[in-house]
Amino acid sequence: MQGWKVLTRSRCIAVLGIAFAMGCAAAETFSDCAEVPHGDHPKILLTNGKLNALVFLPDARNGYYRSTRFDWSGVVGCVSLNGHTFFGEWFAQYDPLKNDSITGPVEEFRSDDVPMGYNAQRPGELSVRPGAIGYTEARPGETFLKPGVGVLGKVNDSPYQFGGAYPIIDAGKWTVKVQKRSVRFRQVLHGPDGYAYVYEKTLMLNKNEPVMTLRHSLKNTGKKAIETYVYDHDFFMLDGKPTGPGMVVHFTFEPRPVGEIGAAAKIEGKDLVYVDALAPRKGVAGYLTGYSDDIRDFDFTVEDTRSKVGVQQTSDHPLARLYFWSIQTTICPEGYIRLNVAPGETSRWTLRYRFFAPRS
Repeated sequence: MQGWKVLTRSRCIAVLGIAFAMGCAAAETFSDCAEVPHGDHPKILLTNGKLNALVFLPDARNGYYRSTRFDWSGVVGCVSLNGHTFFGEWFAQYDPLKNDSITGPVEEFRSDDVPMGYNAQRPGELSVRPGAIGYTEARPGETFLKPGVGVLGKVNDSPYQFGGAYPIIDAGKWTVKVQKRSVRFRQVLHGPDGYAYVYEKTLMLNKNEPVMTLRHSLKNTGKKAIETYVYDHDFFMLDGKPTGPGMVVHFTFEPRPVGEIGAAAKIEGKDLVYVDALAPRKGVAGYLTGYSDDIRDFDFTVEDTRSKVGVQQTSDHPLARLYFWSIQTTICPEGYIRLNVAPGETSRWTLRYRFFAPRS
């Protein structure tokens, strides 16, 4: 695909909600990520000479994503290498207020309404109901917390629904600093009921490597502990090809499905291999076990073995949980990290994405 001509040597500070200013200079380049669907939102294009990455910026009025499930920072619309692309719109209809209208390796912070364990009535199934910080304790009309989004309002007594619509009471204050190879996001939130934090994420393209690194910190400036899990949904799309035979997910351990994951894939040693094309609205999904608390087990690679295009994801934290989800348009290994941030303390974690592709 021929890219649109864009300026890529940019250094700026964007304060969203107050101003969006960008000073650009020097070289111009062509990029396969310059044009993306619904690209008329605040965004920047990063490059390290090998990788190009288009990143949408958080903006309460005009942002690409303004819903309540996923972290607003680090929404990657496209990464390209050697003429190949790795992310895109995997969903059928775009709506910035819809929970799943989002692209790239986006984070979600979750807690458990039901403790981690096994369902005695249906052996082999994990008994986990996704929750949000403070949701169970809150009464209708009160608030709960989603880091990366803000303070949300509880609307009724129903269990938390990650795909549900909740009013945003306070999105905090976002600031963004952009350089040629990186963008740093900072959200400061002074929430009610003792919750407050400073959340930072730096998305960086490593110098002279086809690697994108996400560095995070969460400082608890409130009076209550912040106990949560965080994972990246990933939403990998390898050149936009449909999920099916030829697609493989490599693990460093032998994954064991907890229950059925779908007939279109099977486990072969340390690989999850697709043996059939996925039908619309029918995928391969489920919890996986078999990993240890060794950091080296947080290592999975999604590859199209026909084109030799793929991406490897690693972390500096061990896996606390592993869910796998894929449909016809995207493949998503979801590695969870557990955080317990006491008041006054800061937690830090890093994710690393190594992209590989032959030259077109």
